[in-house]
Amino acid sequence: MNTYILLVILMTLSATFAYINHRFIKMPFVIGLFFLTTVLSLIVLSSKYWDVEDYALIKSAIEHTNISSLILEIMLGFLLFAGSLHTRWSDIKSQLKPISLFAVAGVILSTLIIAGLLYLVCALFYFPISVIHCLIFGALISPTDPIAVLGILKKAKVSKKIESTIVGESLFNDGVGVVIFIALLETLQLGTDTIDFSHFGVMFMQEAIGGGIFGLILGYLLHKLLKSIDDYETEVLLTIAFVMLGYALSSYLHLSGALAMVIMGMFVGNFNQNTAMSDLTQQYVHKFWELVDVILNAVLFIIVALVLVVIDFKTEYILIGLLAVGIVLLARVIIVYLPYYLFPKFTDIKNNEVKIIIWGGLRGGLSLALVLSLPKSEVKEVLLIATYMCVVFSILVQGLTIGKVAKRLTRG
Repeated sequence: MNTYILLVILMTLSATFAYINHRFIKMPFVIGLFFLTTVLSLIVLSSKYWDVEDYALIKSAIEHTNISSLILEIMLGFLLFAGSLHTRWSDIKSQLKPISLFAVAGVILSTLIIAGLLYLVCALFYFPISVIHCLIFGALISPTDPIAVLGILKKAKVSKKIESTIVGESLFNDGVGVVIFIALLETLQLGTDTIDFSHFGVMFMQEAIGGGIFGLILGYLLHKLLKSIDDYETEVLLTIAFVMLGYALSSYLHLSGALAMVIMGMFVGNFNQNTAMSDLTQQYVHKFWELVDVILNAVLFIIVALVLVVIDFKTEYILIGLLAVGIVLLARVIIVYLPYYLFPKFTDIKNNEVKIIIWGGLRGGLSLALVLSLPKSEVKEVLLIATYMCVVFSILVQGLTIGKVAKRLTRG
């Protein structure tokens, strides 16, 4: 399957599902789209029993498509820049204390908790998995995604404090999670199942600090270029070029492209934005990147639906995936409640607000993108199933109920 045909299929399915959801189902966009792609997954998977020939063709085409590089090397940079560009620093800085705890210490602790429990679960089913693979799963599933829940929280009239905490946490824990994931992945690619903590530490610092500094440099340069002209078409093109070139250079320099895109997006979207871009330019830039965010998330969900075709679903894989959902929820409860009990004055969050933050921590496109980028192996299949089940539960259960939960707790 050539690249153009693949894009035709992905965009056609995305548009079709978006129309069906808007016209008939009327769920929030991301939730409705994910629901329909889940239905697509079930239909394609069941076709092995009633349409063997076409199923074999689809499976062969997907197996020969380099999906992992498409996601990690191209889509991820666009997704992270788009998400950070729309985040208002003025909204999140008042909640910077709890955000920093949840996004940094929380992701690290969540990674360790999930890894340890997953290792025990796999041992129960006699499935051989290394500690580093468990840590990789913990790193990719720990970052939260506010895209599906943000609109619902606004309708539920959640306080600005809670909304800002959830958005700010997801913005920064995306970058932290990806840095940990990449450092662990590079350690795995050294060909050993044991972790060289000194090597891991050096890589982590290089990726995190280097990526952050590089993101600031890129953001400042882009800001100066945008400020020097007033032409929205050129300025939109400049943002695209900086994302593509900046992400590629980060990879070449062995810096965190994910963190660089987050910092660059935050810088451009907040630092003297009114002097760098006219009102018209701001409107076009933000609308363009909102559309990019929506399209890439739609495409990503459909890619996952198709990738599931090539997985060998075994009973133990499914059971491990179901238990992973509980593990991820438990880790979320711990990392939010622990700072609440240990540092109540520092976090300044009430008990009801803690519950909303826990239930509002959705997993989404980023987790799927990272797990799809793993090298092909039996372990990847198990982790993909576990990740998919966590995201299904997160978006279709938590996403559809967070509004009611927030309203009930807010009244309480």
